[in-house]
Amino acid sequence: MSARGDFEQHRAVLADEVSPLPEERRPDPGPIAILPWPKETFARAVRDAGGTLAELSADTRGLIWLDYGRADELRSTLEAHPGIGWVQLPWAGVDAFSGVLREYDRTDVLWTSAKGAYAQPVAEHALALTLALLRVLPKRARSSSWSTRAEGRSLYGLNVTVIGAGGIARELIRLLEPFGTHVTIVRRSSEPVSGAEFTVETEALPDVLRVSDVVVVAAALTSSTRHLIGEAELELMRPDAVLVNIARGPLVDTEALVAALTAGTISGAALDVTDPEPLPQGHPLWSEPRCLITPHSADTPEMTAPLLAERIRINVGAFLTDARFVGVVDPRIGY
Repeated sequence: MSARGDFEQHRAVLADEVSPLPEERRPDPGPIAILPWPKETFARAVRDAGGTLAELSADTRGLIWLDYGRADELRSTLEAHPGIGWVQLPWAGVDAFSGVLREYDRTDVLWTSAKGAYAQPVAEHALALTLALLRVLPKRARSSSWSTRAEGRSLYGLNVTVIGAGGIARELIRLLEPFGTHVTIVRRSSEPVSGAEFTVETEALPDVLRVSDVVVVAAALTSSTRHLIGEAELELMRPDAVLVNIARGPLVDTEALVAALTAGTISGAALDVTDPEPLPQGHPLWSEPRCLITPHSADTPEMTAPLLAERIRINVGAFLTDARFVGVVDPRIGY
């Protein structure tokens, strides 16, 4: 029997090939600070890559920000230390920092995120939620007596639509392979995604929803994707279709979802993210028998810490040498 630490660890799943940044976009290397609090796991990653860790000062050139939030504090830090040329953010989504990103959308500040780093655990969670909905586990978990009604669907051969084309979507395609599903990717462009049967642009979403058995939301939250799934989209879905959201809560209109589940417009929904978040006690979704909610737990700190450490190690190396940064953020589009 293998020891617990012998299994293969999660790895990053990247949507694009990593190329060196052009000379004019490369930040000047120098001392790196970790804020708002240092953690040894990530400090070790900096040192392993040859970086110099130091307290925040006028000499600081790189900043690793470990809090998903505190945007005002990050903004004031950058204002007070204009020498900082590279900022590493802790999560794949950067919507919490959208205002700061817009303000610092210039060539002398490079932003990188963890996009792609946590794709494997999140895609695994998306598959688990999908299977749970198809097998009516939300209802089963609430039951207090034996049911004689035959319910439940197999995932095999179904039409699965994934909204988004990042690492989560690509890893989910791989996980779905044994089920023989027909996968459609909905993204900003029609550039094909490997493993998907179809790749369509966002404008084609209404047509795709009409024939989908499973819809998985795995897109970035931006001003243009808020309520991407709303009343109109839910009405287009089949009554036996299910919705899974493992991206960001506001991508789905919560009020419209409550109404759709109550009316039986769709068969069920599974949410690892909600709007608002956390979902308040007594909210209708908690008691909705067709809904399964997990408290933003698709990737736990135990899963993400080594993945973020590896992303930091790679990007510190890029900061010091070849500028092959992973997870570069485009402030104009918000991811």
